[in-house]
Amino acid sequence: MADNVTSLFRSTAAHSPSMAALAREGGDGTGPVDFCIPCNPYFPTPAMMDTMASRLKDIITYYPSSADTITAELCNLLQLPPQAVAMGNGSTELITWIDHLLVRESLAIPVPTFGRWTDQPMETGKRVDMFPLQESSGFALDLAQYAEFIRTRGTRVAVICNPNNPDGGFLHKHALVQFMDAMADLDLIVIDESFLEFADAEQEPSVVQEAMIRPNVIVLRSLGKNFGLHGIRFGYMVANPSLAGRVRSMLPKWNLNAFAEYVVFMLKEHGAEYAQSLHQVRRDRLDMASQLAALPGLTVYPSQGNFLFVRLPVGAEGTVVRDRMLTEHRILVRECGNKIGSSSRFLRLVVRPQVDVRRLVSGLEQVLYGTRRGAAVPELAQGTSYSSGTAAVDRLVGQTNGAGMQDLAAMAVGGGGMGGGVGMPMPVAQPMAVAAAAPMGAAASMGPAASIGTAASMGAGMPMPAQMPAPAPMPAPAPMPTPPPAPVAPAPFAPPSGPTPVGVPARGGLTAAQVRGMTAPAPGAPQELSQAPATGWPNAQSWPNAAGMGQTG
Repeated sequence: MADNVTSLFRSTAAHSPSMAALAREGGDGTGPVDFCIPCNPYFPTPAMMDTMASRLKDIITYYPSSADTITAELCNLLQLPPQAVAMGNGSTELITWIDHLLVRESLAIPVPTFGRWTDQPMETGKRVDMFPLQESSGFALDLAQYAEFIRTRGTRVAVICNPNNPDGGFLHKHALVQFMDAMADLDLIVIDESFLEFADAEQEPSVVQEAMIRPNVIVLRSLGKNFGLHGIRFGYMVANPSLAGRVRSMLPKWNLNAFAEYVVFMLKEHGAEYAQSLHQVRRDRLDMASQLAALPGLTVYPSQGNFLFVRLPVGAEGTVVRDRMLTEHRILVRECGNKIGSSSRFLRLVVRPQVDVRRLVSGLEQVLYGTRRGAAVPELAQGTSYSSGTAAVDRLVGQTNGAGMQDLAAMAVGGGGMGGGVGMPMPVAQPMAVAAAAPMGAAASMGPAASIGTAASMGAGMPMPAQMPAPAPMPAPAPMPTPPPAPVAPAPFAPPSGPTPVGVPARGGLTAAQVRGMTAPAPGAPQELSQAPATGWPNAQSWPNAAGMGQTG
């Protein structure tokens, strides 16, 4: 049974296996204690579940109302104009249509982040400019550096997740408004607020009202996460009527199911219970962070989501911890080694009630430190590096980008050369010191701005990084059948004449393999954006308002 369960993780590319799949493989038909799927554990209430169960036959027997009808009810609840809203079968459906309709050539996204923001544009041949969040700064997004990154690469679409997944990093509303003003010439800015209703750092943090009066801003919101109903698959976006209408016109008439309709129409009667559930999650987040931070060697990063991003102690391999927690303790955690910009030293742990947190902490103590049963996680051997998204890099650059370079990350790690045929020479490796006693990525020295000239200095092969042990000294590589190109001085940046060729990294800079593990700050980046004038509409005062907030706690 254990082998069957853990094999499910190896067969999934960027996400965790579904709870249904885990329950089937578990033998008894029940799933584990879930610290992986980020949903609200306190909503719907048991009484609401009982009501839905009593209506199950009608819900699954008959067609739902049209999406327009369900959207109108949601807008009445949120006090938003229906013309500015499009509802999707989960936020992922909306991400898909945003990419198809509104992303023409390139998209910038801080990493690590939700996998569909990197995968979806790559799958349709777009260039994804990945801005690495720095572990040294707690994965906080510096908007000034991000803006400079976008300008340097000439990216046309910018995405920000607030709070970010998996680290829970939060940006205040005034900073996002400044960023939108500074980037007003872009084709599109997307602010993904899927987890914002769990935040308590600001009373009204949403930029929903700003999006409706701007020509190039979309705000994405999830309903499954904050309502605790991932399986229903419903989410919505808010934008000016023109943008919202373009997306809405492509959606099927019945893209929302009858369960989604039933929940939307019952929400107006349960505002108080919903507000209380958010308050409880925020309290649990503080207590859970405190308990986890007490574990020796475990680092807990600040979060405004309903999850915590943690770095395991030196020597702990996340896949081993994940598998042992599942097979020995029936606890499911999210190991983040398959997220670009993260590594297997990091876990994302969903906020849950205290009785479950105590079980989590007990299991981690046994797995990490060898108490009570099981061996301790082995210490990291000299010269061994952590898994750092290799599978994710191969998947994105090799498989989903057509005929691009296969096994790019494996070649970057193993020093393999390029085969014949069309492709791009491997970039010059950036040396990174790896030591058993140092946290992952702490010694990386190349920041996003410093790597801009990397692509211009590519050679015909890839030198081995200093820390990579080789079985024997390697002779100089034999000349390729075709002569290497003559050295050319880096040319000033010029806009491309067409889409970036298959397999080519972000213009003038990072490949996906280079993004992994970088922690150094970008030198010379501006420290703040120019002041923006105060704009926007006041939020509605009823619950839930357009931002979904308004509660204290």
